[in-house]
Amino acid sequence: MTDARSIPVDSASADRLAAQSLTYRLIDTASDADTEAFLRADARGFLDSDPTSEQVTDQRTALVDRRNIGVFEADVPVGTWPIATVNSWVTPLTVPGGELDMWAISSVTVSGTHRRRGIARALLEGELRAAASAGVPIAGLTASEATIYSRYGFAPAIPAARVRIDTRRAGWAGPGVAGRVEYIDREVLKDTLDTVHEVARTLRSGQIAGWPGRWARAAGLSAGHPNATAIRGVRYRDASGAVRGVMAYRLTEIPGAFRCQLEIQHLSAVTPDALVALWRFAVQHDLVDTVTADLRPVDDPITWLVADQRAVEVAVHDHGWLRILDVPGVLGGRRYRAPLDLVLRVDDSLGFADGSWRLTVGVDGQPSVTVADAGTPADVSLDIAALSALCAGGVSAAQLRAAGRLETTAAIAASVDDAFRSVEAPLLAIWY
Repeated sequence: MTDARSIPVDSASADRLAAQSLTYRLIDTASDADTEAFLRADARGFLDSDPTSEQVTDQRTALVDRRNIGVFEADVPVGTWPIATVNSWVTPLTVPGGELDMWAISSVTVSGTHRRRGIARALLEGELRAAASAGVPIAGLTASEATIYSRYGFAPAIPAARVRIDTRRAGWAGPGVAGRVEYIDREVLKDTLDTVHEVARTLRSGQIAGWPGRWARAAGLSAGHPNATAIRGVRYRDASGAVRGVMAYRLTEIPGAFRCQLEIQHLSAVTPDALVALWRFAVQHDLVDTVTADLRPVDDPITWLVADQRAVEVAVHDHGWLRILDVPGVLGGRRYRAPLDLVLRVDDSLGFADGSWRLTVGVDGQPSVTVADAGTPADVSLDIAALSALCAGGVSAAQLRAAGRLETTAAIAASVDDAFRSVEAPLLAIWY
């Protein structure tokens, strides 16, 4: 797998920013001053509190494994806060039938003092050019704002469900399962979140690998965690004693009621029994009126596990955004559910994936992707964002066609859906 840290800064973005007397460079994570300045600028950009010295030390461990870039006023000394930040790394992305290397992008900030100067454009396009130069076929991110990234070819490809359950009404209709749920302390919780996710991420399209800091935060063990002592954990062991699921959660008292809300922080299960057992633990928890969870797959079975489906509110929202850089690399790197033979005309204003491609899928789901012969009419015409939306198997071609985002016939859109859609809904169970 490519080490993103070995990829130099993009020269086109460096030149564009230099014309404004701005320096675009890699952060030296061996330098305490440079690293701390990056972290404090990142916190400012996301409207977080200024990190303490302990938090800076804690967060630094994640930075050393990433390609961190800052934009600075020219000729400022090391240790000056950057006026913009971004970082990236290469991670496995699960797709139907396999994995792809993905260029993960995070920590995108621009100071409020430097807005509307093309800095974000330089950062994002610079990341895409760096990824393409490294031969990474797809880029991804999670977005705090939903209106920024489509202009760079990203699309919301991995939707997520936010669930709220009124336990006073819900009841339980799910099956009984063998095995047991047991409490675990936060150190064990951190390790179990890691090990279970590493298995679970291979089971659904859309997932990426986690990292130690992600699980430390989920378990309430990161420095300065605002709710550290409220985080609790349970795990599910099957009848043989093997750990098949884990849940981190916290309880918040409802004022004046001597009742609580249970907020699931992370739930990961690798078997149906594990998922049922953990949901049952939450829904039937003593003195709990409401259970909430986010980043659940849109086909989560919770509505069929309770007696009263009206007690469950499900809100679907965008979460995982993807951007194809190499059409043959991405479409040829996954498997399909039905045969297909069509020509795709892809429009990419940034030029990475512009062209016409023939996608042929056999009855075994194995694809072949080649450049279409000149003059071959397209069966489907779409821009790179629409193709990126389809690639994980969680967005409907028929829906994109109805929205005017994909030009084809209704019958061909249906055949694209038959081939592209994943068996289970894609899932991205973490932010990054």
